[in-house]
Amino acid sequence: MEETNFWDDPNHAQKIVKQSNVLKAWTVPYFDLKKRYSYLSEFFIEADKEKDDSLKQDLYKELDLLEKDLEDLEVKKMLAHELDSKSCYLSINAGAGGTESCDWVLILSRMYERYATKKKWKVSVIDKVDGDVAGIKSITYQFEGDFAYGYTKSEKGVHRLVRISPFDANKKRHTSFASVDVSPIIDDNIEIEVGPDDIRVDTFRASGAGGQHINTTDSAVRMVHIPTNIIVSCQSERSQIQNRLTCMKMLKSKLYEQKVLEREAKLKEISGGKKEIAWGSQIRSYVFQPYKLVKDTRTKYETSNVDSVLNGELDEFVKAYLKDFG
Repeated sequence: MEETNFWDDPNHAQKIVKQSNVLKAWTVPYFDLKKRYSYLSEFFIEADKEKDDSLKQDLYKELDLLEKDLEDLEVKKMLAHELDSKSCYLSINAGAGGTESCDWVLILSRMYERYATKKKWKVSVIDKVDGDVAGIKSITYQFEGDFAYGYTKSEKGVHRLVRISPFDANKKRHTSFASVDVSPIIDDNIEIEVGPDDIRVDTFRASGAGGQHINTTDSAVRMVHIPTNIIVSCQSERSQIQNRLTCMKMLKSKLYEQKVLEREAKLKEISGGKKEIAWGSQIRSYVFQPYKLVKDTRTKYETSNVDSVLNGELDEFVKAYLKDFG
């Protein structure tokens, strides 16, 4: 990278920069942890000599922070899949249940926004359809950041909510469902062929609060890949052309992910592997009544701190998933 002719070939240079950034994502935190541990070790020796209990208490706090950062790096070490380092699309769709399910999608959308913010990812809404009465029927996010797909792939599946409905005058307990889908955002240099006869494109008026082109032109786009029945939609851009391009990128990302997962499934059949993942099945229950509990049906990890989970504290669920499924 320090060579004078490094940027003569921009495409090649960008590949090298990406490789460098991936290596830095591992080496920089590692050497930082090593240095911090070394400093703490020296300070503990001094605190023992001086019999300074106040300093020791501060050092123990720093040691706790160091341990947490080390755990985060260990979790990151599990993200060895070829897709894990990529940014991702995350979609949430309401299941049967009308307003109840739409409200559940709204709650989940806030949970994932907070999780992404904690991870310092860039968050963009690609597509959103509001519920008829309240909540959201469906929403698609773009999370841009290192290992966004690796950290969120554990969320793919059906999420079940049990609570006393705020929309029921009789205060009865209701069960609601929402499905979450996650796919990696592939690089432009990855070739995925999509024939014009393989897709159906529908256009419609974008929903939203108004503004230039919103609700006045058929700028929103829905794209269906006929061979696989994969459906993507986008209404975040002002023009239909931009929304088409975004839809095509989302479609190619999903098709690439499908190819990779199918290839890995065949390898697992030959060599054996970790536990089987049942995509699309119920993966987690969030119970508000008659007790409070969030439980992952795959890893059996559970916590009674429902409020913390809905506030974006998902790391323990992600960690348990990666240990079992990688």
